[in-house]
Amino acid sequence: MNINQPLSINPSQIVTSFIKNRQLIWQLTKRDVIGRYKGSVLGLAWSFFNPLIMLVIYTFVFSIVFKARWNTGSDSKTEFALVLFIGMIVHGLLAECINRAPTIIITNVSYVKKVVFPLEILPWVTMGATIFHTLVSFLVWSLFFILVNHSFNWTALFLPLILLPLILFTMGFAWLLASLGVFLRDISQITGVFTTILLFISPVFYPISMLPEKYQIILYVNPLTFIIEQSRDVLMWGKLPNWQGLGIAMLISLIVAWAGFAWFQKTRRGFADVL
Repeated sequence: MNINQPLSINPSQIVTSFIKNRQLIWQLTKRDVIGRYKGSVLGLAWSFFNPLIMLVIYTFVFSIVFKARWNTGSDSKTEFALVLFIGMIVHGLLAECINRAPTIIITNVSYVKKVVFPLEILPWVTMGATIFHTLVSFLVWSLFFILVNHSFNWTALFLPLILLPLILFTMGFAWLLASLGVFLRDISQITGVFTTILLFISPVFYPISMLPEKYQIILYVNPLTFIIEQSRDVLMWGKLPNWQGLGIAMLISLIVAWAGFAWFQKTRRGFADVL
């Protein structure tokens, strides 16, 4: 890329850049995942044991200690833990990317100096590593669900379609925050607080039906609410996705993704001056 060439903000450039640099994204993502466990005895196996340990803890604390039950009329001791874990996994997908986004450029200064390096792929690398851990977590959830229920809902096949809008929505904010993090270093502190607040104003620990109807409408403004509810529908209850809602979510996510990408492309020329 010539430094004097204008950087495209055309929405198609998101796809073009991803396809063109897919091998580089794959290699950097693999390095990110392996590097996280470098030096540990179990290595990559921790990506499996971490969610497994968390699921066991959730099951014990909420089912045995608090005797919590989801609002379904079921007395199952493990149902609450399984439902809760879905919410935690979906929230974690967004939270990990958002929390890491403000430092993506700062921690890769060497790439900024290389005018031929496609900086816009760095958020994809973070997303790739996050998706890997999300898939492992869902694998642990699936094994636990089969162990408890001796069956599996075929509607789980729709989960990738449900998560796609969330992935695109998160990428939009990742590009935005990656850029802002270069110029405003306090952003990384704010995102941690924001994702924590988001955890409690999302239907992770409680079903949305427990709230008064007027608050349910407000809660649906939260981008995580629809995705969490739909994920539970296809995984836990064997229901088909809400196709109309999914279409609206996809449209909004595409707009957010493009807006974040456009901001990143417009501001990236100033990265080298600041760093």
